[in-house]
Amino acid sequence: MKENHIPIVECQMMIRKPISQVFQAFVDPTITTKFWFTKSSGKLEKGSTITWQWEMYNVSTKVSVKDIIENEKISTEWGEPATTVDYEFKALSNDTTYVVIKNYGFDQTGNDLIQAINDNTGGFTTVLDGLKAYLEFGIELNLVRDKFPHIQQK
Repeated sequence: MKENHIPIVECQMMIRKPISQVFQAFVDPTITTKFWFTKSSGKLEKGSTITWQWEMYNVSTKVSVKDIIENEKISTEWGEPATTVDYEFKALSNDTTYVVIKNYGFDQTGNDLIQAINDNTGGFTTVLDGLKAYLEFGIELNLVRDKFPHIQQK
């Protein structure tokens, strides 16, 4: 019997901050804009659809929030073609949180699928690195802004 395997991107990082603070960093765009996108039409709330913008690249995407379990999980759908992105949070102690980002539901095949997996793995790793620097040290590394220097920025 052949097992059915779905392609999945999984990136993870331990953040030395309490789970509630790490969770809020993804829900509240006034925090998220310090390490990821530059503008948002609102906070993440279950059932909402918001727009995230990366103004320096003149790029935006609609994000549908499928589910939120406070301090545990955020489930979204976004991108073209749309994929599911889950953000999972686990307290390792009162002051440390393990974040896992899972991205799945790809409809590409072959080399296009490999490219999508590579791009999303790199992208979500960059997000987690920026999150860690901002929450632990208060440093905005501008990782997303600097990821594509060959693209004309605003």
